[in-house]
Amino acid sequence: MNTISQTVRHEAMRIGGEKVSTDDVVEVLYPYTEEVIGTVPAGNGEHAARAFEIAANYKPQLTRYERQQILFRAGALIRERREEIAHWLTLELGICQQHALYETGRSYDVFMLAGQLAIQDDGQIFSCDLTPHGKDRRIYTMREPARAISAITPFNHPLNMVAHKVAPAIATNNCMVCKPTELTPLTAITLADILYEAGLPSEMFQVVTGWPQDIGEEMIVNDHIDIVTFTGGVPVGKMIASKAGYKRTALELGGNDPLIILNDLDDTDLEKAATIAVAGATGNSGQRCTAVKRILVQESVADRIVPMILEKAKALKFGDPMDPQTQLGCVIHARAAETFENRVLAAEQKGAKILYHPGRKGALLPPIVVDHVPHDSELVMDETFGPIVPVVRVPDDDAEVMAISNSTPFGLSSGVCTNDFRRMQAYIGGLDVGTVNIWEQPGYRIEMSPFGGIKDSGNGVKEGVLEAMKFFTNVKTYSLPWPKQANQG
Repeated sequence: MNTISQTVRHEAMRIGGEKVSTDDVVEVLYPYTEEVIGTVPAGNGEHAARAFEIAANYKPQLTRYERQQILFRAGALIRERREEIAHWLTLELGICQQHALYETGRSYDVFMLAGQLAIQDDGQIFSCDLTPHGKDRRIYTMREPARAISAITPFNHPLNMVAHKVAPAIATNNCMVCKPTELTPLTAITLADILYEAGLPSEMFQVVTGWPQDIGEEMIVNDHIDIVTFTGGVPVGKMIASKAGYKRTALELGGNDPLIILNDLDDTDLEKAATIAVAGATGNSGQRCTAVKRILVQESVADRIVPMILEKAKALKFGDPMDPQTQLGCVIHARAAETFENRVLAAEQKGAKILYHPGRKGALLPPIVVDHVPHDSELVMDETFGPIVPVVRVPDDDAEVMAISNSTPFGLSSGVCTNDFRRMQAYIGGLDVGTVNIWEQPGYRIEMSPFGGIKDSGNGVKEGVLEAMKFFTNVKTYSLPWPKQANQG
């Protein structure tokens, strides 16, 4: 592999407007070459405690207009600097530049939509003369921010996952302390600096870094925290739920999302479905909780669509993430790539047929196409977080297909390809998931629409800008006398 010519970036935590360093550091590696491209402080619980104390004691006074303008400016700065941000995204995550640029675009959307929602009045009014014993009063509601929000973010979207937590927090006048994963922490620090440049008071967004065993517990149990928002794996999410106690938690924990291809499709439709399948399985190197993890194809059309899927996967240019022509870069590290490759080989032992596997090199995992995958194999029963393209042949019976789809512990998103409106209705009602997309990837959404899962995919709390703004606030109700005559209006 070619090495990169890159100055190592040494970063500090952002706590209360200060840059805080430590003697010990966490090294950030470029997955493609395993070179050190940056360091961040190995912070501990004391650093997090200090940040939460600052957050809880600060009372933001930003008007709706001021919040909107900060969010808009942050979005504009992300757009202006998208090439540089995408460069560092590629370095710390190993995804190709095309996918990194796409992430900057999505993050721009998050800040622009949060800015639009920030100026909408979220109060309600209730007249009280609605019943025989009603009074000449009116009840009003308003939303108030929490004390402090703890945000713990994953490696797979170093910019967009942080944006999805901090933008709604700013829109609602909240203070947040973020601990990005130690694998990809540099972009979160970049975003913090962009927000300060956009006018955000430093107390409203702070970034602490470190190893989970040193700093993680304080991000959950600190007494100043009202809300913990976490995106990541199931075991950690359930641990957070057990330790958070009375605190509110938003846990977005992963998925095993199917793309279901039904038997009413002609060859043109199957071509379209194959495009969705391969793009959904390989986008962001397959490292999305909403990536296509299982392609459930009804038996009577499987022989027609599998060659289409194979052709599209073979056409992907995979390799050097820094090459602008590359369409598929690395997964997060070689250990993950090896795990996913071994799952493919284990599925082969159970009867699956590997149609395309040009070879793994370290963290560079190609788009491996596997047909006849048994649905009880680990490859498709667990969450395989890489660019595997697994085809599971399922019966020409919709009830059985839904039962197979629902048989994993996860329930995040799904996609269904059919032209039959009655079947669309049946799958929307029959799939145990948070999202059903017809003729689209499971992960399709806009950045403010509700998003989240059930079962092991999360605790039912929806994310997306609009739902996060509700979750990050407390409703206060108050009432006032209201003249009888005015109540008629």
